[in-house]
Amino acid sequence: MKYISSFLTALLFVGATAFGQSATIDKANSSIAWQGGNITGKLHNGAIALSSGKLKVTEGRITGGTFVIDMTSMTNADLPQGLGDQLMGHLMSADFFDVEKFPVATLEIRSATAFKGGKATVSAVATIKGNANPVEFEVVQKGKTYEAELVIDRAQYDVRYGSGSFFDNLGDNAILDEITLNVVISTL
Repeated sequence: MKYISSFLTALLFVGATAFGQSATIDKANSSIAWQGGNITGKLHNGAIALSSGKLKVTEGRITGGTFVIDMTSMTNADLPQGLGDQLMGHLMSADFFDVEKFPVATLEIRSATAFKGGKATVSAVATIKGNANPVEFEVVQKGKTYEAELVIDRAQYDVRYGSGSFFDNLGDNAILDEITLNVVISTL
């Protein structure tokens, strides 16, 4: 009986290692910072909360993961409160992210290269406003923390307001299509 118990324990350990394990996300120490602006260089920034997430790691390699971002939690960090509230109201409106209709955005990891020098390239699918598009980015692993900078082209997700991809003659009123997300995912 002792032999069977040892065998089953070894089998579970080998199975978990071979098939991967889901890392528990430490939401309190994870963060998503955003930055966007217009073509004249006026930038705004803030944060968005991670609602939930799973990260699958197999033999030291990211093999999957799903992250849900709470778009209703978006905040501004660079403007005084009144102006920041106006900006957030506009970004959450149907003009931009339409968070009433699309309260979450998701990122689903499809594959990744092996870590080399603490870095790996991840291929994923981001879904914003119900539109899914592939994204690729570099992840830096620091112990149980994974850091990445994602540059999202909002035009691919039908976020049209002030976009030169959809409207002509915007001049200095054009808003950049690129939104930069600096992501820190901590695991337990």
